[in-house]
Amino acid sequence: MKGSGLAFSLLSAMFYLLWTPSTGLKTLHLGSCVITTNLQEIQSGFSAIRDSVQARDGNIDTRILRRMGSLQDTKPADRCCLLRHLLRLYLDRVFKNYQTSDHHTLRKISSLANAFLAIKKDLRLCHAHVTCHCGEDATKKYSRILSHFEELEPQAAVVKALGELDILLRWMEETE
Repeated sequence: MKGSGLAFSLLSAMFYLLWTPSTGLKTLHLGSCVITTNLQEIQSGFSAIRDSVQARDGNIDTRILRRMGSLQDTKPADRCCLLRHLLRLYLDRVFKNYQTSDHHTLRKISSLANAFLAIKKDLRLCHAHVTCHCGEDATKKYSRILSHFEELEPQAAVVKALGELDILLRWMEETE
């Protein structure tokens, strides 16, 4: 009986290893915190609404997520903290407050929010195990991002942040 349990475990492990690459799972290395998420699914969900969301953005000269200054040069040790703060911003202020009568867009936003909640849960575990430290650099970067967000009118900020989600997703993709 023990032999069949071992065989089942080995078969399960082999199936998992063979299946994982094709499912779009991505391992995010966020300093000492390492999590796995389905970035491909998140990117696909956003791609389905990107054009309509970005078309509503009337603030083309303003950026909330600056490509170089706020994300790309983040030290590995600060990535977990910065991502945790950004997920909270998107969950608490962007996804909840996006206004549209388009049910397709609302469903996609709901799916994005659910995916972000799953990542946030994993980050919370890292934080509980003290592998998600918030350094001064991460705190300053998030404060600057939040400041850019709050400079805009509330709905304009929500539209801008949702339209810039591809910048955040690209950064997450590059955290290796």
